[in-house]
Amino acid sequence: MSGSRIARRIRTVAALAAVVTVLGATSAHAQQQAIDPTWLSFDAAARSARFQLIAGLTGLNGALNFNGFSDGSLTFVVPVGWQTEIDFRNHDGMLPHSAEVIAPQTPLPIQPVAPAIPRAFTLRLAEGLISEATDTMGFTAQPAGDYLIFCGVPGHGAAGMWIRFQVSASAKVPALLLTPAPGKR
Repeated sequence: MSGSRIARRIRTVAALAAVVTVLGATSAHAQQQAIDPTWLSFDAAARSARFQLIAGLTGLNGALNFNGFSDGSLTFVVPVGWQTEIDFRNHDGMLPHSAEVIAPQTPLPIQPVAPAIPRAFTLRLAEGLISEATDTMGFTAQPAGDYLIFCGVPGHGAAGMWIRFQVSASAKVPALLLTPAPGKR
């Protein structure tokens, strides 16, 4: 094989690799779920918030996601002292999932830990709930601080199945916010 044919093949392979890389990045970005405003409802007068937490909503991160978000890329904010209900549903057709509010920690735990807020956890934390099973976490959002909503099924949370939960002393109403990845703020 001549040197020019080898050089051409190397350029072709490099070009194909670049296309695959761009398509892979585009595909991963396209999988990023938009915030659906129907996931959050609240009554400011009653100081109550309700959030629809959906495990495995999309294929992002091998379906190890909440509402199509993983690795803390979504933040649920609630004013301190508000009555909070998190309606959990496992949409993943293959794997069981659970949820609990935990204190942020590094490294992330590989199994369930004690919840950071009383009653802020689903049934069957380690075993998870089967496909389309539901549960509701009802609790008072306190104390103020930063937390994680974390899947307690062994390995899931550590693999990125967590979003942020903030109990805010300054927020007037609940909100769902996109959270930039560390270093991309």
